[in-house]
Amino acid sequence: MNERSFTGCDMSQPRPVTAFDQRTSEILEGASVAFSSKGFDGASMQDLARSAGMSVGNFYRYFPSKAAIVAALIERSLVELEQDFAALLEEDDLMGALRRKIADRIDEARCQGEGQLWAEINAASLRKPEIAQLSCRMEDEIVSHMVRVFARATQISPDEAHGRWSSHARMIVMMVKSCAMRRPDLPDAADLQRLVLRTIDRLLEDITLPAVKG
Repeated sequence: MNERSFTGCDMSQPRPVTAFDQRTSEILEGASVAFSSKGFDGASMQDLARSAGMSVGNFYRYFPSKAAIVAALIERSLVELEQDFAALLEEDDLMGALRRKIADRIDEARCQGEGQLWAEINAASLRKPEIAQLSCRMEDEIVSHMVRVFARATQISPDEAHGRWSSHARMIVMMVKSCAMRRPDLPDAADLQRLVLRTIDRLLEDITLPAVKG
C-alpha cells in the first residue's frame, strides 16, 4: 500500500494502480454486504467468511483482520477513482465533467447502498486509529486528484492549485460523503441533494470565475 498520503497530499505523481483478482473482488463484495447489514463491529470474521462462502481458516488467508478488509475496500475504490479521474482529465470541459461525475457519484452511492457501508467505516474510524488512518488516506487521495483537475482547468501549476484550492476540494469531499451517507428515508432527501450540488457548484465557481475574468 502507498503510504504517502497519510500525512497529506502529494501532488507530484499519480498513485500506482493495484489489480484485484476475481475471487478477492467477490470476497470484498460479500464483506461490503455484511458490514452494511450488521455494522463494522457487529459483523464477525465468521460472518464475513460466510458471506464469501468460505471457511474461517481460508478467509484468514486472504484477510487476517477487519482492518485489512477495509484497507482493501479503500484500495479498490481508489483504483476506480484513479481510472475515473484519468478519463476525466481527457475531457475538453473539465469542470463540467467534474460536476457530472460528482452528481453521478452521489446517485450511485445512494442507489447501490454504498452510503451505508461508508457510514459504517466512518463510524469505525472514530474508535479505531488504524481505520481512521485509512479513511484519511482515501480523502487525501481524492483531494489530490481533484486539485489536479483544478490545476489543469485553470492552467496553473499543481502546487499553486493545491495552495489555493485544497480546502475547496476537501469541503466537496466532505459534502459528497455526508450526502451519500444520509438516511434514505429522509422526506426531503431529494431537496437536500439538490442543495448539496448547488453548494458544490458555487465552490467550483470560486475556482473557475477568477480564471475567466483574468
